[in-house]
Amino acid sequence: MKGIILAGGTGSRLHPLTKITNKHLLPVYNKPMIYYPLFSLKEAGITDVLIVSGRGHCGNFLELLGSGAKFGMHLAYEVQEEAGGIAQALNLAEAFVDGGKAVVILGDNIFEDNISEAVEEYKNQESGARIFLKSVKNPESYGVAEVADDKILQIVEKPKEPKSDLAVVGCYMYDHHVFEIIQSLSPSQRNELEITDVNNRYLKEGTLKYDVLKGFWGDCGESFDSLLEAAHLIKGSRLAKIDDKLNLI
Repeated sequence: MKGIILAGGTGSRLHPLTKITNKHLLPVYNKPMIYYPLFSLKEAGITDVLIVSGRGHCGNFLELLGSGAKFGMHLAYEVQEEAGGIAQALNLAEAFVDGGKAVVILGDNIFEDNISEAVEEYKNQESGARIFLKSVKNPESYGVAEVADDKILQIVEKPKEPKSDLAVVGCYMYDHHVFEIIQSLSPSQRNELEITDVNNRYLKEGTLKYDVLKGFWGDCGESFDSLLEAAHLIKGSRLAKIDDKLNLI
């Protein structure tokens, strides 16, 4: 199983902090933001990881993380030439995944939960995709899943009147079929290839499973407030002491 961290984008919602650096390199409490998704993957036993970043920043990630050998991982790097959506960035990983399955994490998403159990269940899932949901106060800001009888009925991107408070968070598990789906997508009104469209395709095919997160979820790229809130949550959680497990210092 491969890991993919998507760390591109312009970080416009965090300007001017991101004027000269990638948002995924900003500090969140006592570590650079990118350390947290790396920890989630390693804790789940995934050590072969591709980091997709935007132009102008790949060298900064390489300087910070190197080959990954110092913390028992192997890191590869890919450049997204222009911002075109999460699905477009993911499409750059096709050769890296090489016909297998992958766990994809957005580099600005932080998870208190250990995702190992869900990853193991997905390894045994014959095909399809698996996503994570989390109850949030502002579901209209995210892709929202309508669930009934333990099944997802639909996922709507940023609905004005959400039918639930269950947001689709930035951690997804896909088989190699995901690249066929991406290549068949049309750009949205934002001129991006939307990950919600990818998930809805798996849903239509009847192969989309889900898990609900119990611990906190931080979307650090949403706003200055969400970045600050994530730092406060980390300070009082197990994530404040991941350095020993990852040997990141």
